[in-house]
Amino acid sequence: MTEFLTCRSGASVSVGGLPIKPYHCLEDAVSAIINSANMEGGFAVAVNAEKVISAMKDENLKDCLLSASLLYADGISVVKTIKSKGVVNSRIPGCELWVELMKKVAESGQSVYLLGATEETNKATAKKLKEQFGVHNLTRRNGFFEDEESIIDEVVRLKPEIVTVALGSPRQEFLIAKLREVHPGAFYMGVGGSYDVFVGKIRRAPKLLRQLHLEWLYRLITEPRRIVRQFSLLHYFVLHVAGKL
Repeated sequence: MTEFLTCRSGASVSVGGLPIKPYHCLEDAVSAIINSANMEGGFAVAVNAEKVISAMKDENLKDCLLSASLLYADGISVVKTIKSKGVVNSRIPGCELWVELMKKVAESGQSVYLLGATEETNKATAKKLKEQFGVHNLTRRNGFFEDEESIIDEVVRLKPEIVTVALGSPRQEFLIAKLREVHPGAFYMGVGGSYDVFVGKIRRAPKLLRQLHLEWLYRLITEPRRIVRQFSLLHYFVLHVAGKL
């Protein structure tokens, strides 16, 4: 019988060569970020099966992810791999983690820079954060920019304390790596489609499907173009079963 362990503070579990921090619940992840140096010069990355497989194929992406201060399990496949190694952990949905962090930022008054998504979504996200959460120290820019240098220059000028980037992976991770070189004191987080979910443009799977760990299936049904990306899940499953993660 497998003996399950509570991962000691600061420890991580390797999944496909990536050091993932296991957490018991969302609240633990939020506390770990807020009550640590991660908020100063940190970089949080949500890791799912697709990202693990991509990093195994792309050394540049893997190096980028290894430069992060916090890799957490956003996908249930990664959660199960960690569990197979005898460590207790839970899935930490990136969109939920981002929302909880924004609530904490509203309390602290830290400056926030929102980057990514369409102008409509980005603007609506900023408005909701201000009106419903009380995040007033906020600047924003949509994800349709001509060159990264303009973003880099803006971040250097504004010097935000929190930077969340919704450009999709791996584009958002590579841009964050560049931003950290010129403005290392901020806390960075790649958030994918979190802005769209936050303003209701994209619906998450019903709660029952999330509880059954079938959110991936719901997304596939509602976004059929994701079928090609699902092959990464099959590749991951084979490696998981073979014990090669």
